[in-house]
Amino acid sequence: MTKRYKPAVHFQHVDYSVDELPILKNITGSFPEGRITTLVGPSGAGKSTLLKLCNGLISPDSGEIYIKDKEISSYQPVELRRNVGMALQSAPMVSGTVLTNLALPLALQGKQLPEKEAADLLDHVGLEADYVHRNIRDLSGGQRQKVSIARTLVNRPQILLLDEITSALDRTSQQEIEELILKINRKHGTTMIWITHNLEQALTIGHYTWVMMEGEVIETGESDLLKSPVNEKVKRFVKGEAQ
Repeated sequence: MTKRYKPAVHFQHVDYSVDELPILKNITGSFPEGRITTLVGPSGAGKSTLLKLCNGLISPDSGEIYIKDKEISSYQPVELRRNVGMALQSAPMVSGTVLTNLALPLALQGKQLPEKEAADLLDHVGLEADYVHRNIRDLSGGQRQKVSIARTLVNRPQILLLDEITSALDRTSQQEIEELILKINRKHGTTMIWITHNLEQALTIGHYTWVMMEGEVIETGESDLLKSPVNEKVKRFVKGEAQ
């Protein structure tokens, strides 16, 4: 990966634990700039913890994390969150209109989101401009997820972290979100790190894949590795034998 693409995010011997229980163990590797890397592995492998490290929600016990060749601790929190956005499976929303929810990232900075800009963001994720004034509770799960992604794009992040963003959606909504993510990646060159339990999704959407198990990175490479993994643990996982 690093030979062909600059690293957008690089981990160097990163460890993380909770109450002395190791969650991540000696993580070293890079996520290439402008590409989609999917993270797969059994539940409890440490994937979500790794994402939280990428935007400073938590800090490593040891090791270094670099964002665009700059050590993560040297970023101011607001600057870091502008550069590294995150969208979650649950798409948490506040009561009120779609505009209220889209404006949250700027509201936290004491700024306002113009309605025209909000409408442009909605258009970008495949929702019509009149959604701006709709109540968030009236939206379907797929529509809420699109609003969540649009909200993440308010700060125009260079890196987007995606945690199981389609797992609670029906097949049609899932395909719409997949197409949206591909469009954002192609149009803006946004680096994506996407956790998914759907191996077919990881294979078709990801340019690269990391396979994680028990807090360790077991195998990495182009996403085709999921068709013919080298590691025996990964072979069993792909066949559904390792849970």
